[in-house]
Amino acid sequence: MAKIASLKDIEEAAIKKLDTNALNYYYSGAQDMITLHDNSEAFDRYQIRPRTLRDVSNVDMGVTVFGKKFSSPIFIAATAMQKMANPVGELGNVRSACKHNVGFSLSSISTSSIEEVADAVKDLEAEGHKSVRYFQLYVYKERAKTLNLIRRAEKAGYDALFVTVDTPYLGRRLPDIRDNFKMPYHLKLANFQTSTDEVSDSTTESENSSWLARYFTDQVDPSLTWNDVLWVKQQTKLPIVIKGILTAEDAKLVVQHNFDGIIVSNHGGRQLDSVSATIDALAEVVEAVEGKIPVFLDGGVRRGTDVFKALALGAKAVFVGRPALWALSYDGEAGVDLMLDIIIEEFRMAMALSGCTETKDITKDYVKIAPKYISKL
Repeated sequence: MAKIASLKDIEEAAIKKLDTNALNYYYSGAQDMITLHDNSEAFDRYQIRPRTLRDVSNVDMGVTVFGKKFSSPIFIAATAMQKMANPVGELGNVRSACKHNVGFSLSSISTSSIEEVADAVKDLEAEGHKSVRYFQLYVYKERAKTLNLIRRAEKAGYDALFVTVDTPYLGRRLPDIRDNFKMPYHLKLANFQTSTDEVSDSTTESENSSWLARYFTDQVDPSLTWNDVLWVKQQTKLPIVIKGILTAEDAKLVVQHNFDGIIVSNHGGRQLDSVSATIDALAEVVEAVEGKIPVFLDGGVRRGTDVFKALALGAKAVFVGRPALWALSYDGEAGVDLMLDIIIEEFRMAMALSGCTETKDITKDYVKIAPKYISKL
């Protein structure tokens, strides 16, 4: 077998190993998957403007987020039901993030619990590694469920809450509908101990929706407003990051309501199709917040040069989601180690070959729109 040299290689190897149910779920986007594909392709619309004849013998990829120093700005995104990729599931991702000194985000609908994920890195922490964990939070119709998750995340030492605001309903993911996606019977949504059997089949339009869409209709609050997210903020002293922002208008409201950060995200192209690719939405969000809070990005990051472009356009750090799932499927925790090794080295090389020795050096002067995408009218 050819040696793995890129994240694309890992993805191709993983696709061959996954069953149809898991592959459809991980791979699919909303409707015709226009945004899903554009998330990655959009990075090609930006070109790097490298500077030469600079001493790049030492390159520091470090960033500081909410007072914590990280070795690179490439973090692991929250993705659901990771044990469908590999039995180690979320534990493999959090351990790899810890070993690489980067941030890790856990999904509310994970197949390993808040506590299991925290316990999984205790041996690494005893060896001197640092684990920084964020918890991705949905706001449930039953506020007691939401509050329970917040308290458990606090007790288990999580460092921030990422409140997802782009999912009042689950987007229409056609492969999941066609093949009737269900979480495998041997797995549970570990934070609730919810199994496939415990999700209603009586929800409106259940025949035209997937198992997970019915779960969201049953459980997640579609009436969510800024007041509800402010209620979350009142329940905790943890930083609150709003995940799912794509416009300057909403970015300004995040600042106005005194939240602590933004993740520019379109849910991996899995919610509303035909919205902006995240790298295209990033600049207007960064401009709108005027440096008052950090802005992060997820969606479509597959190469070290993608990371460089995102930082040049104002992102503090980026989160990778699907690459971590493909890596888990490929080789469990070792696969995630390999994936992070590759993209971190690609990013280091992008910095060095662009003439940057620290992440703060990466500014908008280092990128431009590719000429073929500039209107000639």
